[in-house]
Amino acid sequence: FAMGALSAVIMGPCVAAPLAGALLYIGQTHDAVLGGVALFTLALGMGAPLLLIGTSAGVLLPKAGAWMDGVKRFFGVLLLGLAIWIVQPLLPVAVQMLLWSALLVISSIYLRVLDNLSHNARGGQKLLKGIGLLALLVGVAYLIGALSGSRDMLRPLDAVCSACKADTQTPLAFSHIKNIAELEDRLKNSNGKIVMLDFYADWCVSCKEMERFTFADPGVQARLKSAIVLQADVTANSADDKELLKKFGLYGPPGILFFDAKSRELGDFRVVGFQ
Repeated sequence: FAMGALSAVIMGPCVAAPLAGALLYIGQTHDAVLGGVALFTLALGMGAPLLLIGTSAGVLLPKAGAWMDGVKRFFGVLLLGLAIWIVQPLLPVAVQMLLWSALLVISSIYLRVLDNLSHNARGGQKLLKGIGLLALLVGVAYLIGALSGSRDMLRPLDAVCSACKADTQTPLAFSHIKNIAELEDRLKNSNGKIVMLDFYADWCVSCKEMERFTFADPGVQARLKSAIVLQADVTANSADDKELLKKFGLYGPPGILFFDAKSRELGDFRVVGFQ
């Protein structure tokens, strides 16, 4: 009974949208019988599966056993990874690397990656050891990256690998602006060139992807060679940052705007999100 009452509270927000639609329709018809039947049917549709499973004496559910411990641990690790993923926009890259390293290395230890397999080990045991070994290697790479000063989650060994640095594309030479006045000044002095304005923030994952993949692409750089490329760093979310975003109707980065020689935005070419 307690679990049923609790599940009703948890599922309430999920059914709010269809319930609102049903109430709106019933209110327009002014039919009490139709309203009662409709809401009863809605409740029956939500409750019948729970009643069916509850009265099946466990026939419709998988049997509990040792395998449930594995499921519990697997989803426990996933929840820890989700926690890191959610909080990482607020953390320095080095701290992010250390957290991922700790999760991967400790998980690989629990997968017994350092233990020897017996000669008659089953395929599942070999698979788990292989997954654990991969997790250990990636975790060690993140640990080395964090301690060596790397600031790229996708290339944690850049700081210690000269071969990795050799094939890194030259980034775009952005000119930074801080407020609307600086932007308007740069637009007035564009000398007839197309102007590109990129909104960026350190906590914006898509901005990092744009920087790593899009702006480093030789084809993109060739097309932007004759343009003036500006960047507004809104990491601090200051009053100037909010004003700049509000002026162009943006809720936050990433956003890329293009302006013609007369300082007018080329609306058809606006890019919001990763491209």
